[in-house]
Amino acid sequence: MNKKLILGLSVAVALSACSTTKSIHSKAIPEGDATAVTIPAKVGKMSEEEVRAWPHADIYADSIPGMSLKKAYDFLQGKKGTTIIVGVIDSGIDREHEDLKDVIWVNSDEIAGNGIDDDKNGYVDDVYGWNFLGGDKGESAPEQLEVTRLYKKLSAKYGGKSESDIADADKEEFALYKKVKKDFEKRVSEANKNYEYYKGLETMLIDADNAAKAKFGENYTATQIKTLPTEEQSPLLIRVLESGASAQDAIDQLKGGLDYYGDQIKVSYNLDLDGRAKVGDNPYDINDVPYGNGYTIGSKDDEMHGTHVAGIALASRNNGKGMNGVAQNVKLLTVRAVPDGDEYDKDVALAIRYAVDNGAKVINMSFGKSYSPNPEWVHEAFKYAASKDVLLVHAAGNDGKDIDKSDNFPTDAPDKVNEIVDNVITVGAMTRNYNEDLVASFSNYGKKNVDIFAPGLEIYSTIPKNEYKSIQGTSMAAPEVAGVAALIRSYYPELSASQVKHIIMNSGIKVNLDVKLPKGNGKKVPFSDLSVSGRVLNAYNALKMADQVVNGK
Repeated sequence: MNKKLILGLSVAVALSACSTTKSIHSKAIPEGDATAVTIPAKVGKMSEEEVRAWPHADIYADSIPGMSLKKAYDFLQGKKGTTIIVGVIDSGIDREHEDLKDVIWVNSDEIAGNGIDDDKNGYVDDVYGWNFLGGDKGESAPEQLEVTRLYKKLSAKYGGKSESDIADADKEEFALYKKVKKDFEKRVSEANKNYEYYKGLETMLIDADNAAKAKFGENYTATQIKTLPTEEQSPLLIRVLESGASAQDAIDQLKGGLDYYGDQIKVSYNLDLDGRAKVGDNPYDINDVPYGNGYTIGSKDDEMHGTHVAGIALASRNNGKGMNGVAQNVKLLTVRAVPDGDEYDKDVALAIRYAVDNGAKVINMSFGKSYSPNPEWVHEAFKYAASKDVLLVHAAGNDGKDIDKSDNFPTDAPDKVNEIVDNVITVGAMTRNYNEDLVASFSNYGKKNVDIFAPGLEIYSTIPKNEYKSIQGTSMAAPEVAGVAALIRSYYPELSASQVKHIIMNSGIKVNLDVKLPKGNGKKVPFSDLSVSGRVLNAYNALKMADQVVNGK
């Protein structure tokens, strides 16, 4: 089947500033090899097994820009590591998955199901982590986007008013209202147009399919359709059939587009939706606690993102099942705070603090949004994590935009220039193509605000119910980095979160290529212009550099 053609009819849906330094604390961080790799890109078709394993490949041995994970583990032979807790703040995570169940963190101070806060940390029955999204066991969490919530809130105050009606003290907020209103209305219009477009294609295909069956029977061909008078032929159906697909194949994929845009209309941009009702708190009051519950799995039917992210970094290694995560000697602390929509600043801030307080030394944050009503709460959480020596790994986002210029939250540089902490590493997504297509077409970038790139396209990992799937996104790139960070912290616990961050950045493979700019209509730019480091993740180099810093060799 020619899936490329069919996907061309459908919708491609991607799952949803710092400066490097030579010296951190008392230990110098080397700059790393400044020589750029100039090997040719891999040619020829890769097997399914090779594609699934590409993020772990070695760029020198395989001509694939993976992270050299086998070499990393060869380097660790004979060395002893300590157990590292990795917090994953995300949607529900299927801790019962065959490839995750053996690495799950358990709160030994809490007695399951007794309705008592045994460890007196403010969270009742938080045996495996905490669910800030509330709801019943196994329930999903549909939610609006932040632009919708802001538009509703600001419209109540400024709707129908002009500049002359606004007091000086409200001018700044009124400007935000106008920006949000324009953005919201554009998004809603595009969602409706796209929905109608895919609906039209679906109707055309169904009608053409029914007509063809009536004339030629169930197993009709493109050749038969071409014998019809021109006005009775369906160019769309002919195109589908000539690709090797059936009408039903195309209709099924079009349904994916209808579901995607339909959900945007019904949920993401629905001004009347109150996804927070089941939680029972005021999401704009950071002191309105406690709330939520211990149901960290969420819905195994509707939520796969968190499980996929967790598997990339932490899936059990060499157990004969599914796939290998990046790190060993790890425990997965699950924190559910990302709904099917935009996360609340309050949930993010408290989720970070929860993971820190329960021992996480690395926290993965594969989420983001374009608006943040209360960024100060998250900034304080960043500072709290820094004070406890915890590394935060954040996905750069999937809008194909320059986040040196466009807003992207959460961020460790509120002014897009100056960092407020040095324990956050922001990750862009790359492909397995060591050529002009190296940067994933959807990935955000930024010379000041994206630190490094890591594998983020065609990433095979765990999904609920003991299954596996390949998904794309910077959400997938971040846990690759989190896994390497966990390895470094396991084998070199003397290193601080800041040191680990800069080791990962400075040890990456330097890329001297002109690459296609995401959403740049074919424009090419030096890869080094798209991130602080100008490098791609390499686990082997990172561990070698960590060893050099600690042992001076």
